[in-house]
Amino acid sequence: MASSDKSPGPMPPGDGSVPPGKPMTMGQAVVDRGAQIMQSLKPVKQVRQHVCSFAMYSHDMTRQIQTHHFLTRLNQDFLQCAVYDSDDSNARLIGVEYIVSDKIFDTLPAEEQKLWHSHAYEIKSGLWMSPHVQELIQKSELEDLAKTYGKFWCTWQVDRGDRLPLGAPALMVSPQEANLGIVNPELVRKRDDKYKISTEDLKCSRADIVVPEMTNPFADYWKKTYKGFAIDVEPTEIKLRAPFP
Repeated sequence: MASSDKSPGPMPPGDGSVPPGKPMTMGQAVVDRGAQIMQSLKPVKQVRQHVCSFAMYSHDMTRQIQTHHFLTRLNQDFLQCAVYDSDDSNARLIGVEYIVSDKIFDTLPAEEQKLWHSHAYEIKSGLWMSPHVQELIQKSELEDLAKTYGKFWCTWQVDRGDRLPLGAPALMVSPQEANLGIVNPELVRKRDDKYKISTEDLKCSRADIVVPEMTNPFADYWKKTYKGFAIDVEPTEIKLRAPFP
């Protein structure tokens, strides 16, 4: 199935907001609780921040979604984010984003750079925000993030009603000041109402954040070419050579 607006086909019956399946049993809850006590879950415990923002599908930027990134910083130049559709306890994992500094991004091949988006506008405009965290606390990090680039693959297109993660991953792009990249004001208003914030006020408070005079020419590829990227799943011959004698 192409990463497109095509319907994935009939959905299983039930509440469209949750995947199909029986309620969790008491026995399963006991097993999960025991595992939680006995296991370290080290990768998950490295998540340090929750950021709320917005993203568009590379192949159809009229499709815009609110995103919730749970960030793990592996070092000062690289972050990895599990992306959910909300910050509720039953949130659905809809994708993953990798974020790198401009130093790393500039070392990537040009064809790879075309899959990445810049974050400068997203930061300056107030669209990227950390719920319940004061601006003063995160100001220095925002200045660093404004110089970064991200690659975001969406694996579960919940906005079209998919009750399961169906089809191929979809490449996402970040909000931009250009026409196609402007976030629907109604989406922003709903986010502001939920967290009792003003995106416009955040934008004003970030006026002094310095952003690069120009982004890498291959990032935000759609702005220069009006072309996006979509993935098709195609049958292919399996490599028949064994990995060992």
